Amino acid sequence: MSRQHATAPNLSETDAALSRPLPTPAALVDELPLEPLLAARVAHQRAAIRDILAGRDDRLLVIAGPCSLHDSAAALDYGRHLAALAEELADDALIVMRAYVEKPRSTVGWKGLLHDPDLDGRNDTASGLRAARQLMIDLARLGLPIATEVLTPMTADYLGDVLSWAAIGARTTESQTHRERMSGLDLPVGFKNGTEGEIGTAIDAIEAATQPQHYFGSDRHGAPAVIATPGNPDAHLILRGGRSGPNFDATHVARAGQALEAIGRTSRVIVDCSHANSGKQADRQPEVLAELAARRRAGESTIAGVMIESHLEAGKQQAGPAMAYGVSITDACLGWSATAAALRSACGR
Repeated sequence: MSRQHATAPNLSETDAALSRPLPTPAALVDELPLEPLLAARVAHQRAAIRDILAGRDDRLLVIAGPCSLHDSAAALDYGRHLAALAEELADDALIVMRAYVEKPRSTVGWKGLLHDPDLDGRNDTASGLRAARQLMIDLARLGLPIATEVLTPMTADYLGDVLSWAAIGARTTESQTHRERMSGLDLPVGFKNGTEGEIGTAIDAIEAATQPQHYFGSDRHGAPAVIATPGNPDAHLILRGGRSGPNFDATHVARAGQALEAIGRTSRVIVDCSHANSGKQADRQPEVLAELAARRRAGESTIAGVMIESHLEAGKQQAGPAMAYGVSITDACLGWSATAAALRSACGR
């Protein structure tokens, strides 16, 4: 009686089915380069943000823009509006565009332009990387400093040279991998407080990111490497509230400043006007901003900046074949008219 043997899988075919090649960071940067004049502008914008965080510039830092970018045309349209407002308010505020191309998910869902640029579930990340980098360059050409959340640490290698500011979200602030990678970025990075509302994990993250690190990674040509970093002196805190409630009141802000001073950092913080600080109600963001602006005018110097989720139109919608133009497909956003009015008011206009 003969034995039947299971056929061993063809490992090369299995590997091909489970992986798809991506361009190396060097290849993508060569394909979509940042021209020298624009690179110089990005460096100047980073320096301006550093000055605000350090208290050398008393303007309000504003990071405003859609919860996530899914439509390049709408993003550029929003960017043109924001660039005009930034010029109008330049004496009182430094406005940075929120250009988020990755979205964290509690379970599953659309992960952002970078991962699924066609919103069809194919996850054509190679195309997403190109689309994200090209869009950020186009937005930067409008004169706007660009901000994003670094959700996948490796994306910093593809997009970092275009950015003037970056954030680490509440879910990933505890991540050692993110702390290590941010310690090597030559730009200001904000760490959000944890989802419960506590600031301890973010304080730890800031302390770790400011220190030199060595970690397993890859070089710009995609080769495995041990990366040594100098430490990031511009790591800072973002207060976004949590399950325990808002944390933008004067008491929470003062305690955050004291915790930062205890580790030898500047006491200045950024306050996210959305998320738990607005009760997850986008149209309440102007109320939060108005209170923060009033407290700044009264001398509360710990507040360095704010974040606002804003798009061309208010609200949110489901991704699908008949989407409205300029409406978020992730968290609800404040509409443009309300955004412009709130920022003008915060600047005393």
